[in-house]
Amino acid sequence: MTMHVIDYEIIGDDLQFVEVELDPGEAAVGEAGAMMYMQDGVSMDTVFGDGSAQEGGWMGKLFGAGKRLLTGESMFTTVFVNEGQGKKRVAFAAASPGKIVPVHLRELGGALLAQKDAFLCAAKGVSLGIAFQRRLGAGLFGGEGFILQKLEGDGYVFLHAGGALVEKQLKAGEVLRVDTGCVVAFQPSVDFDIEYVGKLKSALFGGEGLFFATLTGPGHVWLQSLPFSRLADRILSQAPAATGSKSSD
Repeated sequence: MTMHVIDYEIIGDDLQFVEVELDPGEAAVGEAGAMMYMQDGVSMDTVFGDGSAQEGGWMGKLFGAGKRLLTGESMFTTVFVNEGQGKKRVAFAAASPGKIVPVHLRELGGALLAQKDAFLCAAKGVSLGIAFQRRLGAGLFGGEGFILQKLEGDGYVFLHAGGALVEKQLKAGEVLRVDTGCVVAFQPSVDFDIEYVGKLKSALFGGEGLFFATLTGPGHVWLQSLPFSRLADRILSQAPAATGSKSSD
């Protein structure tokens, strides 16, 4: 199966969704639960794994679903196919405030590493795999960065970044230190590791955690200003403690 070429439009500002235009026979694959709406003539089918060509046969599909389970995602993805006449549209919405990032994998050499919650949707044929971090530090202390999604293909993939989006083009040997949750994606040429903050006082009282991610170029990096985990922690910290009972009128 060849990569499907899709047209798209990103709509909205801080609460965005992407509308994908499909020619007859074209298809897109979306994260389970990400679909917002679809026009008549678009069929929807839930499949094991990512539905890519690399999954041929039942065992291949089971293996693809298992790879997604290891990243903390659903074992299923949803495939949307235009089975009607003329162009049809299907839209995918992010689950939290932020920006949707369109990335053409062919322009990046065919592969991208992303945090497990970053993937939103893609052209049919993009393979959604996993990439284990080879270093002990990244494996033990990386949090979000231990198991990454590996996106492969030559078509469009759409990622979601929480809050504001920042893109950096790192030169060879250039180092960027980032909160682990703020990393959205990076090219495979970028070296990813986890580093201790270095000072006990900073670790205990700095509020930034014990470790941060170290990204070393060359390659492109996408960052987010507000990881959903940070937003959720702030909401929970400001919520009143549950008492377990209602006050009487």
